[in-house]
Amino acid sequence: MELTYQPYELLLKHAFTIAKFSRTSTPVMLVQMSHEGKTGYGEASMVPYMGESHQSATEFLSKVDVARFSYPFDFRTIISYLDSIAPGNPAVKAAIDIALHDLDGKLKQQPCWQLLGSNPQLMPVTSFTIGIDTPEMIIKKVKEADGFKVIKVKLGRDSDKELVTTIRSVTDVPLYVDANQGWTDLQQSLDMTYWLHEQGVQLIEQPMLKTDPDSNAWLTERSPIPIIGDEAVQRFEDVEKAKGVYTGINIKLMKSAGLYEAKRMIDKARELDLKIMIGCMTETSCAALAGLALAPQADWVDLDGPFLVSNNPYIMPEFEDGKYVLNEDAGLGLRF
Repeated sequence: MELTYQPYELLLKHAFTIAKFSRTSTPVMLVQMSHEGKTGYGEASMVPYMGESHQSATEFLSKVDVARFSYPFDFRTIISYLDSIAPGNPAVKAAIDIALHDLDGKLKQQPCWQLLGSNPQLMPVTSFTIGIDTPEMIIKKVKEADGFKVIKVKLGRDSDKELVTTIRSVTDVPLYVDANQGWTDLQQSLDMTYWLHEQGVQLIEQPMLKTDPDSNAWLTERSPIPIIGDEAVQRFEDVEKAKGVYTGINIKLMKSAGLYEAKRMIDKARELDLKIMIGCMTETSCAALAGLALAPQADWVDLDGPFLVSNNPYIMPEFEDGKYVLNEDAGLGLRF
């Protein structure tokens, strides 16, 4: 077994602004795991608020003993080993997990989506994300979302209504909203949910602080729109805590440390009657395809990462009528 990796800077087509910060690029680490003539590809997308970087990823990867990854892979043991190296670091752990899943599929000559029990016919539409911006740029971004059946809009500032109204001036497609913990006043937040409901919004992600489950639960109980936990739901142990606080959870591979734990989170969420969203960070086709392997098991999908960047090193996954189309290639189906 051989591990190789390269740092990469993923450039955004537009400055990406949410409630608490703005950025124009994202550091990623491209990872490869090779065994018996096959190579699996993985990726760590390290958005600033998660605390990972090229340096932290390099330090972590330098400590990984690949001799522990004997085939056939025991993913439960592997994630336990990765967690034992250092706490946190979910994105770089995800990179290894994704590469090993890709490798596993290639060695078995089966697609990852098949090995994970997904049905391509059940693929939901994916949303196209628009960050906070000026009305002129919002309209420009909406035009770039042509072909998408859902638009996701970042809120969490005083201009929330203006932003949604601007979008509504040029399109009537359904909307998802992500407040990124930007709402603070309960009554104003509740009033906003009703107004957004009138605007055709289908869900709201993480409206209140992740550290304030009581306020999120209060809002979820009264909102006409499903409330989805995002920053509050990182890994498997957070799923049970979301019950009674949110309508559903947003699972991202860069939070869950990869596909193995994400699949466990899906199964636990279904057991608890929680809705499921599969989301992403700023990602290349590699991590997007990993998320897509599980996407047919979700209620909502937000895997638009490759559409938002200008230097994706891989071919775009097939996209048709607002949905990704899974291919029959072994492993992730990543193409160069």
